[in-house]
This record gives sequence, C-alpha cells and structure tokens, in this order.
Amino acid sequence: METAENFLEDVPSQDLMTELLRRMKCATKPDKRLILIGPPGSGKGTQSPIIKEEFCLCHLAPGDMLRAAVAKKTPVGLEAKKAMEKGQLVPDNLVVGMINEALEKPSCKKGFILDGFPRTVVQAQKLDEMLERKGVKVDKVLNFAIDDAILEERITGRWIHPASGRTYHSKYAPPKVPGIDDVTGETLIQRKDDTPDVLKSRLQAFHQQTEPVIDYYRKKSILENLHADKPPHEVTAEIKKVL
Repeated sequence: METAENFLEDVPSQDLMTELLRRMKCATKPDKRLILIGPPGSGKGTQSPIIKEEFCLCHLAPGDMLRAAVAKKTPVGLEAKKAMEKGQLVPDNLVVGMINEALEKPSCKKGFILDGFPRTVVQAQKLDEMLERKGVKVDKVLNFAIDDAILEERITGRWIHPASGRTYHSKYAPPKVPGIDDVTGETLIQRKDDTPDVLKSRLQAFHQQTEPVIDYYRKKSILENLHADKPPHEVTAEIKKVL
C-alpha cells in the first residue's frame, strides 16, 4: 500500500512549496461568505476567480453545478432536468441541499463565493436558514450594478472555456488565438443563451425576481453596490476596498 511519504516523493518540490506557501497565506485570511448578485454579463465571472484567490474561498455557481449534475445524470441532475425541460425553476430545496453538501468540502473551509443564487427572496431565506444551522451567516452581498444597454455588447461577445470557467470577450478580453483557451489550447464555446433575444428575457426575469433580493440584503445592511460598468481592474479595486 502506498504511504503518504511515497506519494509525496512523486510530487515536485516546487509544487509542494507552492502549496505550503498558499496554505500559510490562507491561514492568515479571515473567513468570508459572499454572495455575488448581478445580471448576466455584469462581470461576476471575471471577478470571482480574483476574489477566490485573494481570500482562499471556494466558488459555488449552482447553475454550473446543476449543469454538471444533469450531464452526470446524478439523482439531483435527473430531478433538475425534469424541471428545466418544462421551463420551470429547479426546486429551491434541491439547490440549497446541493450548496449545503458543497460547503462540507475542505476547499470551502475559509468560506465561499456564491454566484447566481439566491435569485428570489424565498431562496435567500432558505439559504439563511441552512447557514444558520451551520452556525454561520452571509458576510457581504456584492451587487454588480450596471445598465442593461451595456450588457448586450458584453454578452454577445463572450466566450468560455467550459472545463475551467475562464471567460474571454472578442472585444474586451480576447484570447491570444481566436476561439482557443490561452492556458490549455482547448476550444472555447459560446453559451446557447448568450444571444440578444435570450438576454432580453433573462434581464426581464432578473429584474422581476432578483431586485427584491437586493432589497432583502439591503435591509440586513450587508449589501455593497459596485459600479460594474467600470473596467475590470477598477471593479477589482472597488471589491478589495469593500471587503
């Protein structure tokens, strides 16, 4: 049977040192539980990896988690697929349960970034109840405030590397080679819902459902409004300031 010592022998010293330094850095960071709210294309996907790295948090995007569950045909995935095919929202308890499970992972020890959930006040309440049972609460809600008109140009030029979630934009942040991920050389994709028509209905749904959620967190005094129409580095500076 392979011992831990034998296993570590095969890991390059540089990798071990990098991981050790990362863990030491993470140990000094305060725990943070954050929610990112904003319409599609508001820049949440650009800022998430930066916040995740800076504060050693895990990134939970229930939309991506559900898509992965559907692809793997897990029990959650099969139930979610039924709802999606009918054009219905996936049951709240299912999503909250999935988040609850994810929070048990070691990568979520210092806290989390929740992206794309909650979308309704009921979901926000269910999330609060679940976190309360764990003895924790949401620290800050970052609201990526941006005008709808700016979003269409942003969205329709967006390209994604599915495996890592890295995002590019044909105008604002193009890959070195068009259609190819800078890191892996794999093909980039455009999401089916990154079209003007789909965007219009998604924005309508966002304003109807999610604006009450923004009010919900404003009343709890944990909401921070960001100027999401600014260049990404300025938004990053704003986030670091409020956190």
